[in-house]
Amino acid sequence: MEQIAEEEVVIVGAGIAGLGTAVALKRVGIRALVLERSDCLRATGAALTLFPNAWRALDALGVSHKLTPLYAVREKSYVTNVGTGAIQEVSFSRNNKGGPITVHRKALLESLAEELPSNSIRFSSKLISVEAEAQAQEGPYIIRLEDGTVIIAKVLIGCDGVHSLVARKLGLAEPVNSGRSAVRGLAVFPEGHGLGDEVQQFLDVGIRAGMVPLNDKEIYWFLTFKSTLQGEAMARDPEQIQRQVIENFAKNFPPIYAEVVRHSDISTLTWAPLLMRLPWHLIFGNVSKGTMTVAGDAMHPMTPDLGQGGCSALEDAVVLGRHIGNSFIDNGRLVPGAVAGAIEGYVKERRWRTTGLITGSYVSGWAQLGGDGWLMKLFRDVIFYGFIFKRLVGVADYDCGKLPLLNEQNKPQ
Repeated sequence: MEQIAEEEVVIVGAGIAGLGTAVALKRVGIRALVLERSDCLRATGAALTLFPNAWRALDALGVSHKLTPLYAVREKSYVTNVGTGAIQEVSFSRNNKGGPITVHRKALLESLAEELPSNSIRFSSKLISVEAEAQAQEGPYIIRLEDGTVIIAKVLIGCDGVHSLVARKLGLAEPVNSGRSAVRGLAVFPEGHGLGDEVQQFLDVGIRAGMVPLNDKEIYWFLTFKSTLQGEAMARDPEQIQRQVIENFAKNFPPIYAEVVRHSDISTLTWAPLLMRLPWHLIFGNVSKGTMTVAGDAMHPMTPDLGQGGCSALEDAVVLGRHIGNSFIDNGRLVPGAVAGAIEGYVKERRWRTTGLITGSYVSGWAQLGGDGWLMKLFRDVIFYGFIFKRLVGVADYDCGKLPLLNEQNKPQ
């Protein structure tokens, strides 16, 4: 038997974008219901690096203070070409604005979730369809869940990842395989790893890997490489993943890298293809329709080569919260036509920014994982790391703005 409920705002997905957007809306006086298909918060990926643009977004959301005391700022990274032995020092600091900070993904999600009322997240809620009520152009939307629940929402925000049902409903083209895959994990050294806090990266032909100490006992590590059918077949077997990384992909790397992988918490290991949305699909596609839109990976999946996936999701949350919040404050409530206009403003602000991030990330990955010929080496070691990469890192010098203030004078009655 159907259970029917009505909600002002429904967000699909309790990842970074979904929780961030829910927090942003709460800050401007709007309650949102977050639907999550899993039975708890998911922390796939173990850790992620947040650049200054992400920390500005977290400042706007009011949660950065929970995380900054726990992790160290990264000022530089050392990139070793294992074929030539050449080491590049890459500085992350620009204009005295500080470098990135790598955090546990679970800690970030929990910090965001703690800001929401206890009944804001509905777990074990798998979305199966979305329909516009009576062919309305601006909502409300009829949301059907696998357990038979039907939710009618005035505003629908899809933060449901690269295979987003909401993005599909909007007509956005499916993401494509970038031709590469990634393995990620968290290594644990109960007695301490003794490696300090330096970020190390290693390049081999078609392979890029790195390790980032999170504290004195844990190291986040990653490896990206050109995809193989064999690799995709073993994606669900963490022990086989670990063995393949040590015996195959990392065989030319310094021994310390294999040692880090060997100390991995098996439950944190993931192997997945790197998907991306083609830039022109984002430029010309429908990113919104009426009061329905997408954010995070549902809008702009990208390769991880600039570390901007999670950062841009937090930007989305603040920008979307700002536009909808201004409409809410101006009208004293959520007016469908006004909210549709606010969402159009959000899309306009985000479309070109995220298109640039997708393109820059792909170019960065292509340059770093290129061949080992002398011309490619010259381009990568001299031109790319000497000039281009420094400019690409500059995408983190971005401020997504603040949320509107909700005070006694403009608080809705």
